Amino acid sequence: MTDTIDGAALLNEVEAFHRRFNVFPREAAYVAVALWDAHAHLLDSFDSTPRIAFLSPEPGSGKSRALEVIETLVPNSMAAVDASASALFRAVSGVDGDRPTIIFDEIDTVFGPKAGDNEQLRGFLNAGHRRGRKMYRCVGDGANQTVQGFPSYCAVAVAGLGSLPDTILTRSVIIRMRRRARNEKVEPYRIGDHEKQGHAIRDRLAKWADQIRDQIRGARPVMPDGVTDRPADVWEPLLAVADAAGGDWPKRARAACAELVRASQADDKGSLGVRLLTDLRDHVLVGVEKLPTIAVLDRLNALEDAPWADLQGKPLDSRRLSKMLSEYMTSDNEPIASRNIRTAGGILKGYFAKDLQDAWSRYCPPPPQDSATSATPLQPSSDPLFV
Repeated sequence: MTDTIDGAALLNEVEAFHRRFNVFPREAAYVAVALWDAHAHLLDSFDSTPRIAFLSPEPGSGKSRALEVIETLVPNSMAAVDASASALFRAVSGVDGDRPTIIFDEIDTVFGPKAGDNEQLRGFLNAGHRRGRKMYRCVGDGANQTVQGFPSYCAVAVAGLGSLPDTILTRSVIIRMRRRARNEKVEPYRIGDHEKQGHAIRDRLAKWADQIRDQIRGARPVMPDGVTDRPADVWEPLLAVADAAGGDWPKRARAACAELVRASQADDKGSLGVRLLTDLRDHVLVGVEKLPTIAVLDRLNALEDAPWADLQGKPLDSRRLSKMLSEYMTSDNEPIASRNIRTAGGILKGYFAKDLQDAWSRYCPPPPQDSATSATPLQPSSDPLFV
């Protein structure tokens, strides 16, 4: 009879193994990564699998080392730095049934600004988030082609510079890496010595997964307050693993979930449209009920950390502002549009804060707690333009 494995103690061991070689930017990251390693052994017990993404603005931030350690702990790891989408289709749908865990370093070479078109690979990574989802392709020659569905469901860990397409980011646990400070020390990683140690932990994770597979299947763990929709989909498998492990892992997992979701929402500028809405709320239409378009553009283009002064070599203008905002609706289900504003100099076109309120509530992250948008009621502008 197989001895029952203490899940909490095993996850402690996984976390300790990472801490030997990795310096993560926050304590919550160690919890998330350990849970992700374990969940990779239990994919068929879940409806979805989150990607885990190690991202940084500069090289030398420990991203590749994080993937190397993960590679020793997950089942059937497959390094995929230069793998094509077709190769990944066939690897995941392999006849031997050994679904790989894909380890994709330097993903910025695939989705970065100089990478070109990689829609097939993006589609594979997106579809593979959900169990049972297939990618359909024509197979055969000429008139003898048939449509074949390729399974795409598998665990994926990625690392790269910069960011990722929004559709992948929203399916990911995001770890924002940074270079180690001089006082942050790690043990040198030696493949010949440490790979075997990681594999020994991996094998115990596999045995533990066999013991809890039935218990964890169909689990619906309680989410921390405020974690809903896609973030809840991302974290559900990880919290289910933590609940099965017991000990202090359920509590630590929920604290890590809340912290990392908040961090991703704070970091996430969303699409350019969401960034525009957020900047209008937090920096432009602050405490006023309306502003002429010329004043809106002046304030947007003056924001130092915003893209508006240089959009493909040109500042944001009234035509593009109007086009971008027209994609969103007012509370009356009408496209947001400029309206007449009476000023001291006559009638000017401009925007009313009340027209954007519905879009702000639907698309923007929560405002900063000290923001005037959350504390100051809308007032008529004191600008001398207005009468």
